[in-house]
Amino acid sequence: MILEMCIKAKKASVELAKMSTETKNRALLRMAEGLEKKAEKILEANAMDVQNARAKGVKESLIDRLLLNKSRISKMAQCLREVAALPDPVGEIVKTWTRPNGLMIGQLRVPLGVVAVIYESRPDVTSDASGICLKSGNAVILRGGSDAINSNIAVGGVLSEAAIKAGIPDGAIQVVETTDRRAATELMGMRRYVDVLIPRGGADLIKAVVENAKIPVIETGVGNCHIYVEEDADLEKSVSIILNAKCQRPGTCNAAEKMLVHKNIAEKFLPMIISELRKAGVEVRGCENTRKIIPDAKLATEEDWYTEYLDLIIGVKVVSNLDEAINHINKYGTMHSESILTSDFNKALRFIRDVDAAAVYWNASTRFTDGNQYGLGAEIGISTQKIHARGPMSVQHLTTIKYFVLGRGHVRE
Repeated sequence: MILEMCIKAKKASVELAKMSTETKNRALLRMAEGLEKKAEKILEANAMDVQNARAKGVKESLIDRLLLNKSRISKMAQCLREVAALPDPVGEIVKTWTRPNGLMIGQLRVPLGVVAVIYESRPDVTSDASGICLKSGNAVILRGGSDAINSNIAVGGVLSEAAIKAGIPDGAIQVVETTDRRAATELMGMRRYVDVLIPRGGADLIKAVVENAKIPVIETGVGNCHIYVEEDADLEKSVSIILNAKCQRPGTCNAAEKMLVHKNIAEKFLPMIISELRKAGVEVRGCENTRKIIPDAKLATEEDWYTEYLDLIIGVKVVSNLDEAINHINKYGTMHSESILTSDFNKALRFIRDVDAAAVYWNASTRFTDGNQYGLGAEIGISTQKIHARGPMSVQHLTTIKYFVLGRGHVRE
């Protein structure tokens, strides 16, 4: 089955690479319309997945990532419309230059070819990835987790049907309809047909893909994100930012998992913020100095500092200065999203320069790490690697360059 899907996708990718912007945009708009028209069918499938997840005892923060409603389906449709409105990266001449011998050299942006996405929980990934891949001229094979299988099949079916009716080749959007893990393993070995593999999910999934794939991988997602509160921060605004970063959607990779607080404001600020966090149902795990101020906080272990909770839990550490905060983040962070709350421009500049992460914030919530929030349209994932794609990945990140060389009878001497 996987081999057949890959052959079909490879064939479709050749046609997609030649598709006009108008055809691709028409397909995206019809895909958006299809989601809205068939929302009830999608919600019925999603309700089965949610029911099964609750029966298995999946925590509510992760069920939130799985759950669809009419509002979220409308948002999925809107993301497709926003992708349609983006400039088409395919065919863009990135740069040109002329050599002393008169040879003209240029770089042309072209699709990657076939993109495979292995992901967990979130059925909106099915829609976002399909839209981004189509706009960038790539075929996509989507292998979601067992917890969202019914939702993914429903969403993928609607999108594929709409795209084909708009002139997109059959095979451009395919969902793997089995939960058998052997299918994922087989897909990871399809180097002849698949050009890049993108895993979206927890640390275990990403590790398994990186270690087993024979295809180039772009790592995404694991977000052990920190917020550092400097001694000169606006404490009232800091409370609001931290509550948003931790509590708005705790099961997402851009939610704050750790809070670092300067020692000079710890006695004043920790009771303020921890009181508000607890009102929101957040469990607090703190260092020894935190527990001197908040004695009933659970003691944080070394493992805690490395952990992406994806839940209403936060680790709290009191630090002596900006250097200690930066060193702590660079040791335990996952190069995803980090934020400093300060009124000092120079401190913010140092933090932005020295923290090793795909996205670094000054006086803002980490929850903004999102392609849509950055004006990129939908995203296929948030890359934490130091490659051409870092941070939220949209249409331009799913292309590569081809050199073209123009001569006038040139030969190399």
